[in-house]
Amino acid sequence: MKKILPVIVVAAIAVVLIVIGISRKGQSTDEIKIAVIPKGTTHIFWQSVYEGAKKAGEEAGVKIFWNGPKLETDREEQIQIIEDFLIKKVSGVVLAPLDSKALVPSVEKMFEADIPCVIIDSGIETDKIVSFAATDNYKGGVLAARRMGKILDGKGKIIVVRYVPNSDSTTQRENGFIDTIKKEFPDIEIVDEQYGMATVETALQATEDMLTKNTELDGLYACNASTAVGAMQALQSQGRSDKVKMVGFDAEDALVNGLKSGVIDSLVVQNPYKMGYEGVKAVLARLDGKEVPKRIDTGVELVTIERLEEPAIKELLNLQ
Repeated sequence: MKKILPVIVVAAIAVVLIVIGISRKGQSTDEIKIAVIPKGTTHIFWQSVYEGAKKAGEEAGVKIFWNGPKLETDREEQIQIIEDFLIKKVSGVVLAPLDSKALVPSVEKMFEADIPCVIIDSGIETDKIVSFAATDNYKGGVLAARRMGKILDGKGKIIVVRYVPNSDSTTQRENGFIDTIKKEFPDIEIVDEQYGMATVETALQATEDMLTKNTELDGLYACNASTAVGAMQALQSQGRSDKVKMVGFDAEDALVNGLKSGVIDSLVVQNPYKMGYEGVKAVLARLDGKEVPKRIDTGVELVTIERLEEPAIKELLNLQ
């Protein structure tokens, strides 16, 4: 019995050490691989998401893999990218889904494979996720509508440049704007609305079409970076930027310059860096067995030219 007891004690200590050493599903820190899959890779918005994700990865000492579709309408390519990362046996995924419906099977496949998936930027129609880290996009639409109501003194004719069908984030921004205009500003009439689709060029064409058909306009709302840049260019090309008040969404350099020059009245601005950062942190927390909130609000701000000198806004827009 005396000889057995030390053996039991040693064995118990070894088990404790093993348990302490096991974290993140048995992977050492340098073995953890997190895939971050945006809707696209060209816009500065997604580059900011990447910077946030990379920072979270550096802090934790884990590997971040980054890949997204060439076009923000290519659902099939995004699905294939997910499949490729699953073959590579990544530890977790941060995903900005292009389509709230089409990406559901891929997300649920990750759930069945016990690979934690955090959704960022745009929602998805399944609860088989760890968390959703994003802007309150409906609130962003409300902020834009109230600004429009203010600068038009509650009356006038406006157009809306939508993004693409089934993109949850932009649909929420569109709905927040349209619902609020109808509810709070009955004398403002939305006379036309079109999808700008995924590029500046297609948004420019859609906006020019609406501007040509509607010669008497007072305001314009565009719901994301590409639609806003395209809409701004259309106003400039038709020489109507001094007559049509524009409220945009996102903070591309071109849009901030448009705000400074007066072509754009105001911008609703997100925090993409925080989306990437919080998305990776949430995956790591789940791998560590920690509780993660189902919803992480990454914030939204209405930025006017008067606010550009505020320290918090300068930091958000990365202004020097």
